[in-house]
Amino acid sequence: MYKKIAVPVDLAHTDKLDKAINVAADMAKLYGADVTYISVTAATPGPGGHNPQEYEQKLQQFADEQGKSHGQQVTAHVVVSHDPATDLDKSLLEAVEETNADLVVMASHEPGFVDQFWHIWPSHGGAMAKQAKASVFVVR
Repeated sequence: MYKKIAVPVDLAHTDKLDKAINVAADMAKLYGADVTYISVTAATPGPGGHNPQEYEQKLQQFADEQGKSHGQQVTAHVVVSHDPATDLDKSLLEAVEETNADLVVMASHEPGFVDQFWHIWPSHGGAMAKQAKASVFVVR
């Protein structure tokens, strides 16, 4: 059913991705699909790396660890954005298209106070589900 699964990753919050990563790994095993971990970074130095190449190495290392843990071949895909905070949804959508993913499995955040303002700050999962051509599975 699915051939290519994209999993958005924020390297600063990998501790909150376990459920989504496990769902993606299980779905990949079930359907014999490939998994690509995608992430967005800036060209300027940041907490994820001094430059996009260093960030890409860290994402690839993370992907390799997940692949080894789940017994799967995985790939990593980095998108460099001028302003990741502003362009995140657009950049993730482009990455899903570029990788030819037909399923996106992504983590959601725990609901809280800010969620009452969803019409001002829509969720990334909601934006992905609304705009992506691929199916989207949001894991809370």
